[in-house]
Amino acid sequence: MRLATLRTPDGTAAARLDGDTYTIIEGCADLSELLAEPDWRELAEAAAGATVPAADAELETLLPAPSKVICVGLNYATHIKEMGRELPEYPTLFAKFADSLTGPYDDVVAPAEDEMLDWECELGMVIGADAYRVAEADAAAHIAGYTVVDDVSMRGYQRRTVEWLQGKIWQSSTPVGPCLVTADEFDPVDAAITTRVNGEVMQEANTGDLVFTPARLVEYLSTMITLRAGDLVLTGTPGGVGLARDPQVFLRAGDVVEVEIAGLGRLETHVVAPQA
Repeated sequence: MRLATLRTPDGTAAARLDGDTYTIIEGCADLSELLAEPDWRELAEAAAGATVPAADAELETLLPAPSKVICVGLNYATHIKEMGRELPEYPTLFAKFADSLTGPYDDVVAPAEDEMLDWECELGMVIGADAYRVAEADAAAHIAGYTVVDDVSMRGYQRRTVEWLQGKIWQSSTPVGPCLVTADEFDPVDAAITTRVNGEVMQEANTGDLVFTPARLVEYLSTMITLRAGDLVLTGTPGGVGLARDPQVFLRAGDVVEVEIAGLGRLETHVVAPQA
């Protein structure tokens, strides 16, 4: 099943995608609200509300109001090696906030304050049931599904200190979507993941290269804090980021970035200059 959050004349609405048509899930303003319902799957499957042709739909960020956005750094073996590091014993963690997220086809502003704007294709894991101290073997029951994310990074700010947060939380800088594909329809450890900038492949890998799998991350994170239904976990990016290239390459206004994960879909964003 594929689920999304649509922008509508009245605000937003959770919806189910069937072929080339979205069906509104009545009573749920967005996917975050839907996933807060214990029987969210049954509600989504039974939805019979108004329909919207996919070609006419305007997609909001997939999860407008997650209680947490937890990010994993240095989680692909290839990316770790290109950054000159050893494989980690434990995940590197940082966070984003709801205001950092944006829709899968929205513009991303290249801020005047940082000329080192970089791309990072990522597999996003969406929590479907609260998880606290959940074992890796039991993690699947707590995962709603997966989506596509571009963890756009302001490297200048990121490198100001040893903490990465300030380079990762800029307003409306992280495209998420287009859809959540439920966990029963997607293999998170065997999917091609790709970034293209202006049509040129910049990142090309497989999620099988993940050091810490989604199930392992559920166990690790839920040891520390309760993962709530609707929370988003970014699982890391593979090699090929602009910062690690020689010479380095960064995004500029006018660039078009596509991030695609086989089986999940593709997001596409245009980089724009800040408004005067």
